[in-house]
Amino acid sequence: MAKIVGGIATSHIPSIGKAIARGLYDDASWKDFFDGYKPVHQWLDQVQPDVAVVIYNDHGLNFFLDKMPTFAIGAAPEYRNEDEGWGLPVAAPFPGDPELSWHLIESLVADEFDITMCQEMLVDHAFTVPMALLWPGKNRRPVRTVPVSINTVQIPLATPARCFKLGQAIGRALASFNKNERVVLVGTGGLSHQLDGTRAGFINKKFDRMCIEKIVKDPQFLTRFSIADLIRESGAQGVELLMWIVMRAALGDQVSEIHTSYHVPVSNTAAAVMVLETQNGVNNGSTDPL
Repeated sequence: MAKIVGGIATSHIPSIGKAIARGLYDDASWKDFFDGYKPVHQWLDQVQPDVAVVIYNDHGLNFFLDKMPTFAIGAAPEYRNEDEGWGLPVAAPFPGDPELSWHLIESLVADEFDITMCQEMLVDHAFTVPMALLWPGKNRRPVRTVPVSINTVQIPLATPARCFKLGQAIGRALASFNKNERVVLVGTGGLSHQLDGTRAGFINKKFDRMCIEKIVKDPQFLTRFSIADLIRESGAQGVELLMWIVMRAALGDQVSEIHTSYHVPVSNTAAAVMVLETQNGVNNGSTDPL
């Protein structure tokens, strides 16, 4: 069976990618943010994952409003990036893991999730920026990847409760994979932010801190919120917390908090990174319903 070594939650803002491209690691406005990732690099060096299952939201590069799946999984040998108009350099392709992808897809469909299967898939900054943050170095590709895209753009959105169940199902699927792969779950996005409208620039530190605490100790608490609740408390783009919820649910009941860094502001966004390690480095396979 595959072994889930842990999970990482991280922001994915395009301005981070521009700062990386410009080498602003020691710049006064960026140093504290980038320093928050040094313990993450140390942890990844210790656990040495083979595969990263990256839960993210597409912003229009691969899907658009005319065709927007609620849940989509890549099943390609590689994933390309293209120019999104943010001024980010186009990233080199990321290696996929089709065998694991198809196992996840088949398991999730059997678990009554309707999955869009993508044998070709472009990945945008919500995928490429976290990969550059976690494994720095131009075109460094030390892990195979499985992209899992969650709709946060076109209403209706899957609820936090539904996303938690998806994460649990992903955890069960990985536990049933018949190869000894070391897997890290990566949930990208957030935290609180709103990019437009009368609340543009909105950040809710109190809500962010509560989410960071609950993600570790009581993730099912977050399933009490509706999408409207998340928008009210964390801004229109704060619904990206859904990716964190999927990641956390896949880890099982008990995790250890290895590292957390919370930084405000980055591009009008509350940015954060967390490392959660599964108990004894394995998924406990929780199947308890909500």
